[in-house]
Amino acid sequence: MDHPLIDLINARIAKAEEQGEFDNLTGAGRPLPRDDDPENSVLTRVVRDAGGAPPFVLMARELEKLRAQLRETADRTERRTLMVEMSTLEAKIEISRRDWRK
Repeated sequence: MDHPLIDLINARIAKAEEQGEFDNLTGAGRPLPRDDDPENSVLTRVVRDAGGAPPFVLMARELEKLRAQLRETADRTERRTLMVEMSTLEAKIEISRRDWRK
């Protein structure tokens, strides 16, 4: 089943081609970027452009924040607490990466 606006879309594309709007586009003549998941490529791009990421990436960002806190603190109790949090988060990241690959 065609899109209800397919004729309009094709007419606009043809008009743009006639006017040369597709000439000298950035990346012209180069292959398209490789897509590991073509069925979800649009969804993947929208999520990426919105700042989304897989769970393990988000946890890795949080881990970096904890590492920065650890570098900044001299309090032994606080350092111990941060190291426990970091260790737990590292384990969660590894589990999440493993699950993501499946």
